[in-house]
Amino acid sequence: MSKKIALASDHGGFELKNLLAEKLKKDGYEVLDMGTHTPDSVDYPDIAALMADAIKTAQAERGILLCGTGIGISIAANRFPFIRAALVHDAFGARLCRQHNNANVLVLGGRTTGVEVAYECAEIFLNTDFLGDRHARRVEKLSHMC
Repeated sequence: MSKKIALASDHGGFELKNLLAEKLKKDGYEVLDMGTHTPDSVDYPDIAALMADAIKTAQAERGILLCGTGIGISIAANRFPFIRAALVHDAFGARLCRQHNNANVLVLGGRTTGVEVAYECAEIFLNTDFLGDRHARRVEKLSHMC
């Protein structure tokens, strides 16, 4: 896995995004900070589209998205057939979204996820491999549903 990670949020995830960016950089990741860069209101579908473009154009292999709850931005990101965005709330979800679903975007709620939980989820997400096997068949079907 590449040590380059795309990171983006709307205003609801702005503070947690910045904290995650600092932590990831300390852990040796190259962080592609795609904004937002101020706490001013922005539209989460636009942020999700930026992340999708970064994944599609191979600027980063994986990404982390944040909005207030993570719900809206995960819905927006999953509109793109090549994105498998998983909203997680704990380490178990972060591990399984990689192992079973080959998620390429981790989604967190900036207003619902504590800093330490966010760090743990990001670390697990970035260091867990897809198991493949029976899960690969299911993930392949996801790309052909639209």
